[in-house]
Order: sequence, then C-alpha cells, then structure tokens
Amino acid sequence: MEEIFCTVFTPTYNREYILPKLYNSLKKQNIKDFEWIIIDDGSMDGTEELVKEWCSEKLDFPIVYKKVENGGKHRAINKAIQIARGKLFFIVDSDDYLTEDAIEKIKYYESTLQKNKKKYAGVSGFRGYTKQDVIGKQLKKDYIDALNSERKKYNLLGDKAEAYYTEILKKYPFPEIDGEKFIPESVVWNRIASDGYQLRWFRDIIYICNYLEDGLTKSTLQLYKKNPKGYLMFIQSEIKNTRPSYIRKLKYYYGYYIAVREIKTDEEITKDLGINNNMIRLLKLISFSKNMK
Repeated sequence: MEEIFCTVFTPTYNREYILPKLYNSLKKQNIKDFEWIIIDDGSMDGTEELVKEWCSEKLDFPIVYKKVENGGKHRAINKAIQIARGKLFFIVDSDDYLTEDAIEKIKYYESTLQKNKKKYAGVSGFRGYTKQDVIGKQLKKDYIDALNSERKKYNLLGDKAEAYYTEILKKYPFPEIDGEKFIPESVVWNRIASDGYQLRWFRDIIYICNYLEDGLTKSTLQLYKKNPKGYLMFIQSEIKNTRPSYIRKLKYYYGYYIAVREIKTDEEITKDLGINNNMIRLLKLISFSKNMK
C-alpha cells in the first residue's frame, strides 16, 4: 500500500451543518500530500450523502469514508489508524478547520527532526480561536522538544494540533471499555510520553477551533458521569505521568467524586483513587461548601 505523508482524520457525529468548513480548508491546502479519513460515528443526519457528493468531485486528495455504529471518538480513532496510509496521523475534529499552510508546516517541521539523536512521536502546531488569537500561551522561540507529560513545565497550555507517527499510534491503541463511549485522549498521549517519545511543538497556528454547544468540551462532566471507568483511567494517567500539584490532584479527586458519588460507595471511591477516609471527608466538605454558595 502506497504511503502518503499525512492522514487527516475526522470523527464525526451529526455534523453535516458544519463539516463543509473543514472540507473547504482541506481543498485550500498548499500541498496535497494527504488523505482525509472520515469515520462517521452513527450520524442520523445527511452526513453520508454529503460526503458521497464530495467523493464524486475531482479532488487533489483522496477521501475515505466509513460509517460505523456509535461507539465514541476513541473507537473511531482506533479504526482509522488501522486503515491510515499516512506517515503521520493528524486528528482534526469535525467542528474545526485548518489554515491553508497546515500540512505544509507539519511536513517542514517533521523534516527537521533529528531521528538518530532523540525519540520523536511526531510534531505539533498550535491551535487558535483565529489565525492570530492563540489558544494557551505562545512560545518565545520557533519550537520546543518535550514530552506530552511536560506540557505544563514548558507552558504548552491548552489544546494543540498534534500529528503523531501512524506506526507509533498502532502500538498504543485506545482502551475500549464495554458500555462506555468516551476516554480522554491524554490517556494514550501520556503512555507514549512515558516511553520517552517527544513531540516537536512549533509555534505556528495551523488549526482553528470552534467549541460548539454540542461538542465534547461543553459536556465534559456528563461524559465523565456516563464513562466513569474511562474517567478514572484518565485521572490515574495524569497523576502518574504529570506529577500534579496537591491542588491539581485534589481537583482530580473532587471531579471523580462528583461524577460517581451517586453510583459508588465511599469505600469504592477511596479504593479507585488510592486515597484515605480523611480525603473523602474533605471532598464531601468541598461539595457541601459549593452547594451552600
């Protein structure tokens, strides 16, 4: 199977109304050495007909479309990685779009990696609300090499635009938990980092974000409540790999407590988090004080 430079991967669910914005940004890319894989996670709108219409057009890049039973973004990622032909794998959500030089920038910075001296998992640009308004803090230099678990240390705050080597991602599939449809992506990114793989983070904004009301970011607490095992896996990963401060760790504990207190006993929660009864009392006190406000 012929390899291309990059697989742009988009998981989608009922996004017919906004997907054309991403499609148009792909058509405007300066270089076309990429494919676009769309995994339709059980959409009930006109997404399938829309994409089929695009596939019939004369394009400079191939579109691969697969519709699957609704199973969550992480399962869609696993499916796409198995069929991807790209050297790099670049996740672009259905409500976002790319700058015209996004693939070009990824290709340039990937070419600068010193493969014989360090272990790299790929490269990452920055996301922005616009081409000028960066998400998080901007780097003072062109790029920095760091582990995903070192992002706070280097002020790599906020969502970024990571393009991982496909062959590496094949070795680190997302856990698939029966009955759950969501797990934070950092669970896998931290696993990759724990094995010493760095990313080259470059300062250019290549990815424009739209945080929609029906998006994952807006419904995080509900997702955690519906997917407690995946949420616990995320918390354990963050505590193990990022060495959070006491306050940050307390926030993780509290978030989990709030998410599962209606379905788990205090004993079960202490066991899950590896904490003692005093910590549970503190979490209850925090909850009580918040409810009093």
